[in-house]
Amino acid sequence: MGQFAVYYWRAVFTGTASLPISSRVLEAAQVQEGSICGNDFEKFASLLTLTPELKETKGGLGMVRAYYAVVQRAQAVFANFSPILAGWAEKERMLCARIAAVHVDRRLEANLMQAASIRSL
Repeated sequence: MGQFAVYYWRAVFTGTASLPISSRVLEAAQVQEGSICGNDFEKFASLLTLTPELKETKGGLGMVRAYYAVVQRAQAVFANFSPILAGWAEKERMLCARIAAVHVDRRLEANLMQAASIRSL
């Protein structure tokens, strides 16, 4: 059962990371679409904290932030011993950065929709 949970979480994780990121989010973070790297995670995470949440949802970065910290620590520890592990860790950090960007994009879109519905009243 635990293995299924890990596979499911991983599928959701990579599925979210593969979603498109709007140009407004990339521009706000001063990042190019093709050049997103693991170091950009903090930029996107800080943008998420600056983006107000008009609806009460549970769409935070808690699990992603924890996973990012574990992978970043693994990269720091094993980078000198294994270039393969260092490469894997950087790919995982990049996925975390993409997920954070998608969360910012979703929150902005939800806020724009909420504002539009308020204006239509």
